[in-house]
Amino acid sequence: MKRFKKWLEQMINRYQVGSRSAASNSNIATAYDETEVEVIVPMQISHAGIRFIMDFEDLRLKSYDDGAGTWTIGYGTTIYPNGVRVKRGETCTESEAKAYFQHDLLRFQRTVNHLVNVSLKQNQFDALVSLTYNIGENAFRTSTLLKYLNMGKYSAAAEQFEVWNKAGGNVMRGLVRRRHAEKELFLK
Repeated sequence: MKRFKKWLEQMINRYQVGSRSAASNSNIATAYDETEVEVIVPMQISHAGIRFIMDFEDLRLKSYDDGAGTWTIGYGTTIYPNGVRVKRGETCTESEAKAYFQHDLLRFQRTVNHLVNVSLKQNQFDALVSLTYNIGENAFRTSTLLKYLNMGKYSAAAEQFEVWNKAGGNVMRGLVRRRHAEKELFLK
């Protein structure tokens, strides 16, 4: 019990902010105690969201060109956890692919939590993590979708999913399907 109490105290101190207004524009879950101190907990992708991404990111144990000249392996990994880019001819085991996937998920969850400053439902967060997983942090950061979303224009943001349907300048059937599914998930 002492360990749990200590852990809980550490978590509260880690995510604590001074007042409600300090995080009022946050996309993360919040809770208040009687002293009006807010505890902020970043959103996490759901099991359904993980399955959603895995359905689009087929497991590939040998690196392949994603159609835009980016070498990819596992469940869509382009950069290994150590920061090295995936190269042509590389292989991995299923276990390694899952570890890469888990690392990538954490990275893209952090990105969405950091960049989105409006409230999100779980399905919206899952759709945004899927999009960011596929297009990358920089593309998401500079996207019109994010700009609309942070202005509170959820419908306009949803329309922007389908803009991201190209690889190497060419419309890709698989990306059209994925963007449509992400948009539907976002609007659910």
